[in-house]
Amino acid sequence: MEEEPQQQEKLLQSSSYPFYWGYTPEEQYYKQQLITSTKSTFTTPRNLTLFTRSWLPNPTTPPRALIFMIHGYGNDISWTFQSTPIFLAQMGFACFALDLQGHGQTQGLKAFVPNVDLVVQDCLSYFNSIKQDPKFEALPCFLFGESMGGAICLLIHFADPRGFQGAILVAPMCKISDKVRPRWPIPQILTFLARFFPTLAIVPTPDLLYKSVKVDHKKVIAEMNPLRYRGKPRLGTVVELLRVTDILSRKLCDVELPFIVLHGSADVVTDPEVSRELYEEARSEDKSIKVFDGMMHSLLFGETDENVEIVRSDILQWLNARCK
Repeated sequence: MEEEPQQQEKLLQSSSYPFYWGYTPEEQYYKQQLITSTKSTFTTPRNLTLFTRSWLPNPTTPPRALIFMIHGYGNDISWTFQSTPIFLAQMGFACFALDLQGHGQTQGLKAFVPNVDLVVQDCLSYFNSIKQDPKFEALPCFLFGESMGGAICLLIHFADPRGFQGAILVAPMCKISDKVRPRWPIPQILTFLARFFPTLAIVPTPDLLYKSVKVDHKKVIAEMNPLRYRGKPRLGTVVELLRVTDILSRKLCDVELPFIVLHGSADVVTDPEVSRELYEEARSEDKSIKVFDGMMHSLLFGETDENVEIVRSDILQWLNARCK
């Protein structure tokens, strides 16, 4: 049974972890997990300072591939997002991620993304800088994106069609579903207002965390994230996401990248039907889809541990088959 918001509030007040796993200091925790991890910054050609992280296999294990990871809207790479790259690093993959503009510890007004095309270029600049490291020479490179990050992965593919050997798309936001897309004339009004007040945080929307995470105690942990954006979406960001998802929905047939798309059938944040459209329309010769019955938006953290294992196992199987 779901806990009431008041009970969740009580839980939050009674305990707040410094890390999503609890109180173990980061370095000690990574050592226990038999991986190494670093934090750094990267300055893009447009002079934006990105906060970045890496999670690498045990130094005695040469990495099998590079995985470049992109988080979703309002999220960041330092809280529960880490659970996936930690797992992948344990499996022999070198993982790299960045906080997008206006998210986490990267520069910019919180949750304000005025131009997704520039964000795509930020990601490519950082990812290409990693690829140039001689110790990663000739390793296959994969993209990984959750929700809005999945849409950005596809835009990266369009910007650099030969740059990556495949993509893992987790509940990608390839199109605003007709079920949740604001009806005419709301988008037109938002677009008009965004010209004058792009940073205004007034777009009415429920807190997506509670619609994304299924398990009650995991809702509490996700809520503890000190960097999570809790405000209403900003006008400029919403209009920009409507713009890029409109473009993407028309270009699904241009996707040529090998990919696996994973979605929960009970996801109300992004639409599993749109993932099915991507799977059917993409001209990729190597494409897979998994729709998990009854699972919600946060497939890799918010589900029961058993469900998270099922999703991880499908991702691992897909990567193993492409990293002989």
